Amino acid sequence: MTTQAMRAPRQRADALLVDFEGVVFRYDPASGVEVEKRYGLEPGTVRDIGGQWGRLRQALAGEVSRADWMDGIAHAVADRVGGLEPARTLVAEVQAHRGEVVPEVLAFVDEVRVAGRRVGLAANAMGDFDQVIAEYGLADHFDVIVNSSEIGVHKPAKEFFVKACLAMERPPSRCLFVDDDDRDVRAARVAGLSAYRYTGPQDFPYLRAALGL
Repeated sequence: MTTQAMRAPRQRADALLVDFEGVVFRYDPASGVEVEKRYGLEPGTVRDIGGQWGRLRQALAGEVSRADWMDGIAHAVADRVGGLEPARTLVAEVQAHRGEVVPEVLAFVDEVRVAGRRVGLAANAMGDFDQVIAEYGLADHFDVIVNSSEIGVHKPAKEFFVKACLAMERPPSRCLFVDDDDRDVRAARVAGLSAYRYTGPQDFPYLRAALGL
């Protein structure tokens, strides 16, 4: 008997894990630009500094709070905007520009749940993510919310996906993960999940079929 013949067929996914930023939620790339211009900074400066992996990773792993992360950004730009207190005000103003839930994605999530499939939100997020969920009224749309800062490990680490599947009460082989980041999609596959890189609502027919809907 060949190795191929001995392999068990892969189970169809009957649970959906979706990414937050870039799938369920989108930011306006121009948000905060006018604030930065007012302080004499190049557009995107705060976002670029905040996104530096060594800085961001600590917040996503729950090692520091959002407030600490924001203060680190303020210290990094303080000499460019006239001191630490103006820098803190700047960062707070930029952070106030949140974004919006993508209605088409939320409608798809609701459709999947109505069809009897469990749906989880799998986010690299900070310690205040519960407040974000409450602010946008998302809690009732998901069976499970997996927040990297709460579980102490972030995507693309394999352990993130292991813990997410445990929370979903499904083995990895029965979970379909959807994310707009290629790196996270590849990592999910290594962890044993089915995974798909999201590009927009045009992907819904494929995702429905993958879930047997």
